Formats: sequence, C-alpha cells, structure tokens
Amino acid sequence: MTGREIRLSRLFDGDGNAVVIAIDHGEFDGPLPGMIDLRETARKINPAVDAVLLAPGMLRHCGEIFAGKGRPLSIVRLNWSTVYCFHWGYKDGVTVPAVHPEEAVRLGADLVLVSLTLKTGSEAVDARNAEVFSRLVREAEALEMPVVGECFPVGGEEMSPKELHEIVFRSCRMLVELGSDAIKTFNTVDFGEVCESVPVPVLGLGASKLPTQLDALKLARAEIDSGARGVVFGRNAIQVPDPAAFQAALIDVVRSGADPAAAAKKHGLEG
Repeated sequence: MTGREIRLSRLFDGDGNAVVIAIDHGEFDGPLPGMIDLRETARKINPAVDAVLLAPGMLRHCGEIFAGKGRPLSIVRLNWSTVYCFHWGYKDGVTVPAVHPEEAVRLGADLVLVSLTLKTGSEAVDARNAEVFSRLVREAEALEMPVVGECFPVGGEEMSPKELHEIVFRSCRMLVELGSDAIKTFNTVDFGEVCESVPVPVLGLGASKLPTQLDALKLARAEIDSGARGVVFGRNAIQVPDPAAFQAALIDVVRSGADPAAAAKKHGLEG
C-alpha cells in the first residue's frame, strides 16, 4: 500500500464508514454559536469520531484532542474561498491557497481538504479555482497525503434540487479526475448517482442546521443508504445541547446502520 492509501484507510477503518465533525466555520464566518471558544468546543467532541475538520491556524490550539492512541484524525483545510462567506453575501466563489500541504504536515495534519467551486459565472474564476485545486493536490501527492476534495457550489442551498444535483454530479467527477482521494459534498435528490459516478469514498454534508437532532440523524442515514461512506457534520453535531451524545448516536447510525429514532432514544436526545 502507498502512504496515501494507509492514511486514508485509517479514516475509514478499512471498509467501514466514517464520522467527521467539522469545526472550521470560523475560518470564513468568524465565531458562531457553539463555536465561540473553539478549544472548549473541541473538548466536547466525542473522541470516538473518526476525524475532525478544522482550519490550519486552529490545529495548534486544539491539538490536545488529537494527541494519544485511538484519538480522531485531523483533517486540515488548505484553501480559502469567498463561497463560504455567507454573511458578507459574496457570490463570486474566488479561491486562494491558505496553507500548503507541507505546512499542514508540520502542523500535525493526518489528511487535507481542498475545495473546488465551479460554474461561478466566470470562466476565468473557474479556471483559476481549478488551477489552485490541482496545484494543492499535486503538492499533497508528493507527500503521500490523502486529499478530501470538496464540491461546494455558489448558492448551493438556494438552488432547486435539480440544479444542485446537476452541479454536484458533474463537479464531483471532476474532483476525482483532478486527483481527489475522497469527496465531501451536499446530499442531492439522487445522491446515489453521485456516489456511483466516482471511484472514491463520498462523505455527505450535514449542511444547514436542521430543526431537530432526529432530522439530522435521518439525513445521515439517507446519505449512507445512498452509497456514501460517511458524513461530515458541523452545525448539526455541535450546535446541540449535548454534542458528545449526538455524535455517539451519529456513530451508531453511520457505522452500524442503526435506526435514527432508536439511536436518538438510546443516547437521550431531545429536540
């Protein structure tokens, strides 16, 4: 096995499904409810999750959650994009490198994530975004570092279900063609088609905060049933009364195929 394959296999524990908790929102949104003190937020993460996605600058502040045998893996986001700056109303989807793979390795990263936004409305921006993505992937390849490629379209949550599926379906294949070892993206109306179209594991997003914790568990179950090899949940796994309990229920649903309602009851989730 190559170094990339060995590292990626740790995320999925062989043939299993992965639960990733995202706490990188502050890189684009600043402090959010439940993530004001990120070190405290990190301490509330269930240590049984497979990995935590975070910004490069926060790895040194939250490093304690990764230290020790059996702890989660760290996934560090490499590029910065205006597509995530919802609060400023940005719509152009311009992307730039924030940190390079070699620096991420020095910080302690186990894997890296690189996002790609296409169909921005500007051919020049799309081409530049693809260039940034490809360069970071090549640098990661040189270090045998696995890359989770993220498809995140401009205004994705405002699109019709058909429009969102079309861009996710096409973009995810492009991500793999450009070198991604895994994919992180939105659930769509035909998520199974997305999962079938790529030869790498797909991780489904939790996306916007859902009304109830049971709704979030049902989303995770739907993504797994469609062929996803795991989930990446942020707000839905953090902005809850007991993050560790919700994440334990999420693990049951994603890894063991538990019924969402049964998992919610088992772990005492309310609302």
